[in-house]
Amino acid sequence: MHLHFIESGPALLVEQDRRVLVVADLHMGIESGLERHGVHIASRSAVRIARVVACIEEMKPDLLLLLGDVKHNVPVTSRQEYRELPGTLATLRERVPLAVVPGNHDGGIGRFLEPGELLPPGGAVIDGIGYLHGHTRPDPELFGRLIILGHHHPVVSLVDAVGCAARARPAYLYSGLDAGCEVETPPGGNRTRLLFIPAFNEFAGGIDVGRLSESGLGPLSRCIERETAEVFLADGTYVGSPATLCSADGG
Repeated sequence: MHLHFIESGPALLVEQDRRVLVVADLHMGIESGLERHGVHIASRSAVRIARVVACIEEMKPDLLLLLGDVKHNVPVTSRQEYRELPGTLATLRERVPLAVVPGNHDGGIGRFLEPGELLPPGGAVIDGIGYLHGHTRPDPELFGRLIILGHHHPVVSLVDAVGCAARARPAYLYSGLDAGCEVETPPGGNRTRLLFIPAFNEFAGGIDVGRLSESGLGPLSRCIERETAEVFLADGTYVGSPATLCSADGG
């Protein structure tokens, strides 16, 4: 298995027998959600999807896997989403087969998808790798594998020598399961590994990797082995572990 980190996404190409391009947390329609809170931003959906298309054209995957929160607004679907999602998804499936693992923002997403594109909310195994949005407990079939998950929007805050924090940057967090985490024991005792991947949407915000295990965002965030976990930037650069990195507020 080979993992290719795509900084321009951020996105991830998982290469084994198949080439799977993984894009998490598109949050299409986020602009209308921000507008309801008094933040007025013109839709950037076309620019965002152009970035996905650029990743497809660069990496030439066999499958595009949208790892949850394709849409933004909950519990309803906004007018912006009704207007933009059909064309957005058509643009993607014209270039590559498409699959969606639904997230907590994806209520009603099935009406925009073709038969066979919507995967179970508990995740799916593709080419021996587990894929999960991350807001719910995984299907037992995912344990004993590498599980790639979104939902948590991990970022890392790099701090200089005098303690001035740079802007938080999208990050990947790789970890085994903490020994105290109660999960199903897979047949054969194969080790479960977790890879939390960053949000594709530039407005989605994030949680510092040092605080991810305390966030309570999903069942597997509580299973991070903090002392041995590894943190990577969007381009795959290794920067340390959550135990040694400082968060932006000095925690």
